[in-house]
Amino acid sequence: MSIFKGAGVAIVTPMKPDGEVNYEAFAKLIEFQIANKTDAIIVCGTTGEASTLTHEEHLDCIRFCVKQVDKRIPVIAGTGSNCTKTAIYLSQEAERAGANGLLLVTPYYNKATQNGLYEHFKMIAESVKIPVILYNVPARTGCNIMPATIVRLCRDVENIVGVKEASGDISQVAKLMAMADGCVDLYSGNDNQIVPLLSLGGKGVISVLSNVAPEQTHNICQLYFDGKTEESCKEQLRAIELFEALFCEVNPIPVKKAVNLIGMEGGALRRPLTEMEPANVERLEKAMKNYGIL
Repeated sequence: MSIFKGAGVAIVTPMKPDGEVNYEAFAKLIEFQIANKTDAIIVCGTTGEASTLTHEEHLDCIRFCVKQVDKRIPVIAGTGSNCTKTAIYLSQEAERAGANGLLLVTPYYNKATQNGLYEHFKMIAESVKIPVILYNVPARTGCNIMPATIVRLCRDVENIVGVKEASGDISQVAKLMAMADGCVDLYSGNDNQIVPLLSLGGKGVISVLSNVAPEQTHNICQLYFDGKTEESCKEQLRAIELFEALFCEVNPIPVKKAVNLIGMEGGALRRPLTEMEPANVERLEKAMKNYGIL
C-alpha cells in the first residue's frame, strides 16, 4: 500500500531573522496545509533547507512536525545523505520520532555507481522498518538512479516502495514504469509534470507549489484520479507560469518569498541562499496574482 496518494507538500522550514527555526510559524504552516487538503507532509527535504540544518535541528524539525500533525496525514522525513552512516542515523531517529516514511536523496558530490547506489539505499532501508521513497534529482546531485536500479531496489528490499522522480526525463520515467510492472510507487518531483507522470501510473506529486497552493495541487491529482483528465490537465497548465516563477532562482528562495507574500511566515534563508532579486520578486508577484493566490 502506498504511503500516500495525491499531493504531498515539500514544506519549507520557517526561520527567524537570526536564522533559528521558527517553530511557532512552522506550526501555522502545517495547520494551513492540513486545512487545505494536502495529502502528506514531506519535512526536511531540499525545500526545507535540510542541507543547512545541523543534525540536531534536522531531527527536532521532524519530531516537531510529527507531533503537530498528530497522525492526521502521513509525515515523510527527508533523511538522505551522501554518507551512508549518517543517513542510517537520521533514518533511525526519524523512525523513532514517529515518521510514517522516509525520503532518501541520492548521494551527491561523491556520487556513486549504480551498484553503489543499490548498496547505499539497501543498507539504509534495512536499518528501519518504515517505508522508503527514493529521490532522483540528478540536476542537483549529479547522480542519476537508472530505471533498472530503482526496480531492483523495489523488488529486493521490502520497505523500498517507490521514487520521487525529478529527472525531468519523461522517456526515462516511461522506461522505469514499463520495467516496474507495478512494483514502484511513482511520485513526480516536478510540479510542471504532475499530469504526465500520473498518466504513466504515478501516485501523485511531492510538491513545492503546494506550499502556497495546497488545495489547487491536490485538485490536479484528485481530478485525474476521478477520471476528469481534461480538467486535471487544464489545472496543470494553469499553474505553469507560477511554477516557472517559483523556480526562476534556486529552490527554495522563490517559494519562501511566496509563502511570505501570502501572509504566512516562511522567514529568512540560511546562507549560502540569499534573498530573491527584486526583478524576480516582481515576476513572482505577477504570477501569483494571475494564478489567483495573491
